Amino acid sequence: MSPPAPAGTTPPGNRLLYRFILVAAAMYLGWFFGYEQWLARDGRLDAALCAHITKVSVAALHALGFDAAVAAANDRLVTMNGQSAVIVGVPCNGLVLYALFTGFVLAFPGPWRRKLWFIPAGIGLIWCLNILRVAALAINHHYAHQSLDFNHHYTFTFVVYACIFGLWMLWARRLAVPARPALPASTPTGAVSA
Repeated sequence: MSPPAPAGTTPPGNRLLYRFILVAAAMYLGWFFGYEQWLARDGRLDAALCAHITKVSVAALHALGFDAAVAAANDRLVTMNGQSAVIVGVPCNGLVLYALFTGFVLAFPGPWRRKLWFIPAGIGLIWCLNILRVAALAINHHYAHQSLDFNHHYTFTFVVYACIFGLWMLWARRLAVPARPALPASTPTGAVSA
């Protein structure tokens, strides 16, 4: 049993929790005022992300040997064999997922050196998953249209959020913990260390 904390001090566990809550709240306010009140209303960032996801998903489908294209009249529409397959809308462009992932890692305590490589690596993985998701939805639409709605709303959502949760757990359990110094060599039995 640990001794009680002196009056007027916050136990270390609570201090980390309060820090997490304050940083998360500040990031939420930044998201609300920066994105919801400005960037979302402007629409250019979302439009560019949607068009980018569409273009790269079509390239992935081409690499897999499918006859896919970006529709001439709509740069957010993936076509398969000349037929409409998937429209990449604003909720599906990945921006919110990047922000959620980044916000958690920034709010959670941990070494900044690791955050500087882990956040871009995680965003890159989420981006790849989103590309694969859009490509898989286009294939799903082409071969089994009746299961598209279920897979869009449940299967792929579960896979993407499970991956993000796995990244968060990797951060919280392995990477956020500072490296421990090497332990000194043990002393032989019966020996006294100075």
